[in-house]
Amino acid sequence: MILMSGSGTHSPVEGRGEDVLEYLKLMQVENPEFYYAVHDENIFWVDPISRTNYTHFGDTVRFDTTFRSQHSNLPLVTFTGLNHHGQPVLFGCGLLFNESDASLIWVLQTWLHAMSGQPPISVTTDPDRMIQMAVAQVLPGTRQRFCKWCILKETQEKLIHIYQTHLTFEADFKKCINDTETIEEFELCWQSLLERYYLMDNEWLQSMYGARHQWVPVYMRDTFFGELCTSESSDDISSFFSGYIDVATTVQMLMTQYEKAVATWHEKELNADHDTMITVPILKTPSPMEKQAANLYTRRIFLKFQHQLVETMANPASKINDSGTVAVYRVAKFGQDQKAHTVTFNSLMKANCSCQLFEYSGIICRHILSVFRAKNVLTLPSQYILTRWTRNAKSGKPVSVTAPELPTDAQDPVIDRCNNLRQEAIKFVEEGAKSIHIYNVAMDALQEAAKKVATAKKNKFATAHGETLANGNNQHACEHPMTLHQSTVEKQKKISELTSQLDTANQQCEVYRAKLLSVLRDMEDQKLKLSVKVQNARLSLKD
Repeated sequence: MILMSGSGTHSPVEGRGEDVLEYLKLMQVENPEFYYAVHDENIFWVDPISRTNYTHFGDTVRFDTTFRSQHSNLPLVTFTGLNHHGQPVLFGCGLLFNESDASLIWVLQTWLHAMSGQPPISVTTDPDRMIQMAVAQVLPGTRQRFCKWCILKETQEKLIHIYQTHLTFEADFKKCINDTETIEEFELCWQSLLERYYLMDNEWLQSMYGARHQWVPVYMRDTFFGELCTSESSDDISSFFSGYIDVATTVQMLMTQYEKAVATWHEKELNADHDTMITVPILKTPSPMEKQAANLYTRRIFLKFQHQLVETMANPASKINDSGTVAVYRVAKFGQDQKAHTVTFNSLMKANCSCQLFEYSGIICRHILSVFRAKNVLTLPSQYILTRWTRNAKSGKPVSVTAPELPTDAQDPVIDRCNNLRQEAIKFVEEGAKSIHIYNVAMDALQEAAKKVATAKKNKFATAHGETLANGNNQHACEHPMTLHQSTVEKQKKISELTSQLDTANQQCEVYRAKLLSVLRDMEDQKLKLSVKVQNARLSLKD
């Protein structure tokens, strides 16, 4: 990658960023793919691994500027995301010594350039007007939201007297934000909250309500944010440097702590890869879909999916409308009919749920799974398997800029035919059971259909056998086009299986290599300690 240090008008002010700049120059010499830029007292950098990770996990990004406001001596900004284990992954860092609108725009533009100009689907930022405007200018097609944790933290500071005098306010406030499932429910809950605690005229809450479309989850669920939990704590995506950088960290200490954080998360990812590949999850249902998901997803994501699948037992689906091509279902938990969700399901195996969990997190919800169960869909359709959450995420194609609700992956032809036949058969059974007359007609039709299928199979065998005799030794040169097509499909399937096995083997090698390096480091440490002890012993003997 081309060095961009000549693009600025000034170098970092002496004593503020020179240590970092020297480190970056050294890294760029060691690896030409290491990218950094300097402009008007500001620095940006990103290593090759981060750039590669962005091609796989760059669909949602956290642009974190909290260090600028909390640590006056360390104006650090970071770009992070989530990998296939739901762990934080780094996409780049910057130091903005010149705090201005232009600096924010520059670092965003420089980062986007380093990421080959590929913007994310969504970005999460601090609730700051200046940052909001910079993101809107540089990433106009990206959905922006404010960090919910930051808003809840600031709300507690602004309303400290309410938190202290009304001990139930915090729980009620968080419940209103996190537990409401529709816009109408949130609006009613918010109004009730203000009335209950006499906060109708509170300016802070009024301003937060005015910005609700950019931080309250119920307004954001139509966009992918990779959300795996609804807790109020600082989310996974923004915790890359937690425990490594704090108020005591200086610019001179930064790169040492940076390297420690990068190494630690790399090791954690390798350990998660190892757990996914080596351990076998405990299945909780006899569903083929659960077994399929266990073999596809990483361990953490599978557990999220498994929870949704198990919950289908308590969330039955009831058909409320059927136009022939599109069926509408009502799905509700036993005893909670007031919180029912609506699922539409069409003949192409496409389902949409009003909860929008799949659009928001990329994990299919219990409501759609309940409809699949009712329709006897035994395996998870490919359009509901996001590559970014699978164990082979890094060996698959880069993430798309389109949201997950617009899948384009082709369904396996055998599975597709099986599912379509099953749907038609279920319709036949439902109609045939309505009366004895229709039942008899249906049985006759099924028996006639069975005869036709048997005849078709027999004719296919006879045709294939006759062609084999006629072709003799030239059979392969004159093979039937359908047979050739099947042979090609089988070969492609075999190549895919072998490629997947190779990817798994490569991942295992990487895990074992990392563990071997760890053992070697421990041996070197022991060797050094022993050398020191021997040297001390010799000095003692001389004395």
